[in-house]
Amino acid sequence: MIRSILRWRAARRLARKRCLVLSGSLCVIMIISMTPVKAYSKSEIEAYKLYAHMKLINTKEFRCLDDLWTKESNWNPTSKNKHSSAYGIPQILGLKEKNPYKQIDKGLSYILHRHLTPCLAWAYWKKEKHY
Repeated sequence: MIRSILRWRAARRLARKRCLVLSGSLCVIMIISMTPVKAYSKSEIEAYKLYAHMKLINTKEFRCLDDLWTKESNWNPTSKNKHSSAYGIPQILGLKEKNPYKQIDKGLSYILHRHLTPCLAWAYWKKEKHY
């Protein structure tokens, strides 16, 4: 009888330990899943836009670029396309660059190479829903 009581107590202690471990694991999982993705402030996004505007100089071309990249990524440097490997502010395929300013440089270079100007890229995007 004493042995069965001792086994029962040992099993109960083990069950309590497992329960604590499981509860702790669930807490960690919930904390991780609730951690928000970095939201970029308006001032950070405005700084990216100002940088792009300074690179372009032309206000009309900047407006086209603003429309284009607002549709593509909303100027979010960590934006990922759910249908392809496009990434970043310009949503360039295979882009690995994390620095938003370098993303802008690469995006402008891509537009120059493929479309010549942001307005031509924006016109293409309106027809095809990508550029």
